[in-house]
Amino acid sequence: MPVVGDTTSARRRGADPTGWAMGADVADALRDVVDARRDIRRYRPDPVPEDLLTAVLEAGHHAPSVGHSQPWRFVVVRDQATRDRAAHLADRARLAQASGLTEDRAARLLDLKLEGLREAPVGIVVACDRRTPAAGVLGRATFPDTDLWSCAAAIENMWLTARAHGLGMGWVTLFEPADLAALLDLPPGVETLGWLCLGWPDERPTSPGLERAAWSRRTPLQDIVIHERWPSSSSPDAPISHLRGPAQDQLVTASDAADDLLSPPESLGLLDRVLNRVQALAPGGIAGGTLVLAAADHPVAALGVSAYPAHVTRDVVSAALAGGSVGAAAATAAGLGLIVVDAGVDGPVLAGAVPARPLHRRGDLSTADALTDDDVSRLLEAGRGIGRAAAVDGLVVLGEVGVGNTTLAAALACALVDVEPRDAVGLGAGSDADIVTRKAEVVEAALLRARPELDEAADASSYALTALRMLGGPELAVLTGVVLGAADAGAPVVLDGLCASLPGLLAVRLEPSVQAYLVAGQQSRERAHAAVLRELGLEPLLTLRLRAGEGVGGCLAASMLLQGLKIRALAARTSEDV
Repeated sequence: MPVVGDTTSARRRGADPTGWAMGADVADALRDVVDARRDIRRYRPDPVPEDLLTAVLEAGHHAPSVGHSQPWRFVVVRDQATRDRAAHLADRARLAQASGLTEDRAARLLDLKLEGLREAPVGIVVACDRRTPAAGVLGRATFPDTDLWSCAAAIENMWLTARAHGLGMGWVTLFEPADLAALLDLPPGVETLGWLCLGWPDERPTSPGLERAAWSRRTPLQDIVIHERWPSSSSPDAPISHLRGPAQDQLVTASDAADDLLSPPESLGLLDRVLNRVQALAPGGIAGGTLVLAAADHPVAALGVSAYPAHVTRDVVSAALAGGSVGAAAATAAGLGLIVVDAGVDGPVLAGAVPARPLHRRGDLSTADALTDDDVSRLLEAGRGIGRAAAVDGLVVLGEVGVGNTTLAAALACALVDVEPRDAVGLGAGSDADIVTRKAEVVEAALLRARPELDEAADASSYALTALRMLGGPELAVLTGVVLGAADAGAPVVLDGLCASLPGLLAVRLEPSVQAYLVAGQQSRERAHAAVLRELGLEPLLTLRLRAGEGVGGCLAASMLLQGLKIRALAARTSEDV
């Protein structure tokens, strides 16, 4: 017999068919590891030692592969910005999937925790290199997807190895595959199988998470084992489908602190998750905030897209400066400060407002650009300064005033999230059917004019700037800068309705990591608002069918956040032995 490789003889193997067994202790240990494998969603911030990371990767590399093709590629991600962008993609996909489920199933899906993408110190994306033609790999000519199956086997090896070493692993597939591939700059022909979170677990579940969440139960073995051939009757049921129709350590610390409360974990639902992120962004604490109310008039109002005359903008802003507008009153009631920005109100600059007005001629969207490149740059920079100043007081809430600006917002939404114009235009305050029709016609004309130049944009950032110039308004440009400045200063930004959410989306297109700083204060009645929030991957704290504008919804949400922080500060804690 050879002295390398298999040195056993057929006689020896025949005499002892069980001789290859590793013993009862090994078999029992393997069974324990398999039974104890869990999809971990909460992680400690402690680093994963390099030797353990290597052990996990080696286990994946020792997986079976059809034709010994070894198609797996392991992309190890530690960079905070990349993990933040991945979390944004997953948030967005989660909301998109939830929108197609029943109300109960959607709520349960949204309850599932995905913060492991930000909390886990290591991300591993398993990619399958499919560029070798299937016919050239033994076993793939007849089953071309066996390369993907091989990569799945690698994931299982890694998962079990991680569990055996006490590490936690979670498999996140709530991504559009093309988006995740683009994030990692994967070449054509290399496909992802999702994102593996790896780190020391901050939970030790005794049963699978989806069982504990009452999402589903394990099917009895006898219901899925079929002998010899598929029976003609009494077949197993088809797989269930419910279609229907900040810094890592700070996020973990915030979650830890919330778990210490004498209350069930995440008892405040979505608010708890937002509070975790707010506390992670501002570990020193937040006691208040500022409403930044930006106002401007718009040439598009002359096209009959609003029920109110243009001078109403100036009337509302004057009332806000006197503390008497609905937005100013909402800010006062929420314990927030107020910064009013004159971003282009017709007439002289309003006394008491921060001036940030365009210098050049502005178009009506339908026939000419809303702004010039120079004004976009100036207004963005002015907004950055305002945002940094507002961030000193804590939360930064966005608000806007401007007769006709819902038409601008509808056009921008169509350009940014691919909504149809007649689905994007809303009724608007006081509008009737004729006004809605005119708004849709103006938006369609604006998009037809802008589309060729938008299609030539080189990347997401240039696309956003082009859209803002051609279809936006000065108050939206200022508020986009406010978001960028506030995020740069480390402050959470609370969005309001459609007009005050688009600056968040524009800011994310300009700087993707901004998404982690955004809070969706509310979902308004504007029809495109839900699509914008899904694109941002944000769930609204409130859904009250508001039409107020002026940051009212954002102030109400900010009040909830501040109350939630006080609840956490005042509530009793559990003791060590409880």
